[in-house]
Amino acid sequence: MPRPQSDTKAEIRSVALELFARQGFEKTSLREIAERLGVTKAALYYHYPSKKDLLVALVTPLREDMDALVAGFGDGPVEPSLVFGAYFDVCVRHSGLLPAVLADLGALGQIGLMDSFLRWRDRLDALLVGRDAPMPARMGAVMALGGLQDIAVVLDAETAAAYRGRAVRVALAALEAGASGMD
Repeated sequence: MPRPQSDTKAEIRSVALELFARQGFEKTSLREIAERLGVTKAALYYHYPSKKDLLVALVTPLREDMDALVAGFGDGPVEPSLVFGAYFDVCVRHSGLLPAVLADLGALGQIGLMDSFLRWRDRLDALLVGRDAPMPARMGAVMALGGLQDIAVVLDAETAAAYRGRAVRVALAALEAGASGMD
């Protein structure tokens, strides 16, 4: 009896994510993914006509979550701890995907995700310090957001989630240090 299509697609995404994270998008072939799953390349092509289509399927939930996050804050003003907490939650939720996409930035460019990342970060920076903030304040926002993202990449999701409050407090300290113009 054949497996249900949704289970097969989920298995394909899981194996692809693991291989993309370990080897990078460009160095992973559809043949490797098919072999790992014990299916033919033709079966893989049935579900995902190209490796690029597979990558799009992997990043779509992240793209949707980040678009919803930035849209949810409107034009502000927003309490920075809420921005940091929500951003951290999205990063942890997608912690399995982030190493894979960060390992191959060229692949992100092919599907427009790099532009999306830059747009999201710009929007979050603006929410945190304003569009016309001086460079030290912007640096604090960049350091805080980058640090939160890195925690989700470096730690496993469960450990990262356990330190959510501490991570948000450290991000707030980085934002404050930037805003105070400390040298």
